[in-house]
Amino acid sequence: MQMRKKYAVSALLLLTLCGCGADPAAQEAKSLDLFAMDTYMNLKAYGSHADAALKASADRITELEKLLSVTDAGSEIYAANHADGAAVGISPDTETVLDMAAKVYAESRGALNIAMYPVLQAWGFTTGAYQVPDGEQIAALLAETDFLQVTVRDSKLTVPAGMQIDLGALAKGYAGECVMECMRENGVKSAIISLGGNVQAIGSKPDGSAWKVGITNPFLPDENLGILQVTDSAVITSGNYERYFEGDDGQRYWHILDPADGFPADNGIVSATVIGANGLYCDALSTALFVEGADRAAAHWRAAQDFQAVLVTEDARILITAGIQDGFENLTEMPVEVIAP
Repeated sequence: MQMRKKYAVSALLLLTLCGCGADPAAQEAKSLDLFAMDTYMNLKAYGSHADAALKASADRITELEKLLSVTDAGSEIYAANHADGAAVGISPDTETVLDMAAKVYAESRGALNIAMYPVLQAWGFTTGAYQVPDGEQIAALLAETDFLQVTVRDSKLTVPAGMQIDLGALAKGYAGECVMECMRENGVKSAIISLGGNVQAIGSKPDGSAWKVGITNPFLPDENLGILQVTDSAVITSGNYERYFEGDDGQRYWHILDPADGFPADNGIVSATVIGANGLYCDALSTALFVEGADRAAAHWRAAQDFQAVLVTEDARILITAGIQDGFENLTEMPVEVIAP
């Protein structure tokens, strides 16, 4: 079996190519690279306080990783998963992420379910021992994935015995939100970050123009299918090309599982990009929309009206929500269809 890993959004290259002719001193950026949350990250900030903002941001990411990791024995999530059903005290950070997980679980009718960790383990996505589990094994594991049994009361988290939760679908989005807060607290008014493909920006570029963020073509992952122009926004993508293995049967199996059956979500979407003001919300939604498929995702957008989306279908169509049609440039020959309100 072969495992491949791709990262979704190529914003930083586009930023290099799309600079405008403003004062070079004003355009100069300070940048920091780090590896955290199992991915490579780049933070870029402008202004006289950029260095302090970058250091504070890196420290904050490290702090969050220690709190939210499913594998770190010192994390709050690990403690709750191994408490045999006992309540475990949690920080405001962890509670915020869990609140968002509950919100999107309800909005998506269970398409985002953070209690799927044991099923991911069975597929080998957490260990590298990739395999296709048999139906009986998946059915037994799915019996222990009722997220509604996970409770938070008085800043204490209870995960029922036999169940395990994983915040991987939200942690980087929350880290992006916290980095934005660090930037603002340090007086930065123009910044952009890429957390393993999760892109989030403060304001616009120093010359006042919008940031240009590339969206990966899921059929040709080394290329972009389009460019979005954004300000003060997160742009977060989930796709079937990011983490997958090829089974002995020649079929591709990806890491985004459908909670309905425990198999890789195969509802007609190969990539889902969410654009919005809150990175945590966008991160959770990108997984939910991918699992929902085009029709349910469109209905989700119409009901919520607090995010925008770019969906790519398995039959090579690009679906964009009406709110971003003027800010999206198609770089492919795929047809673009606008999802109307």
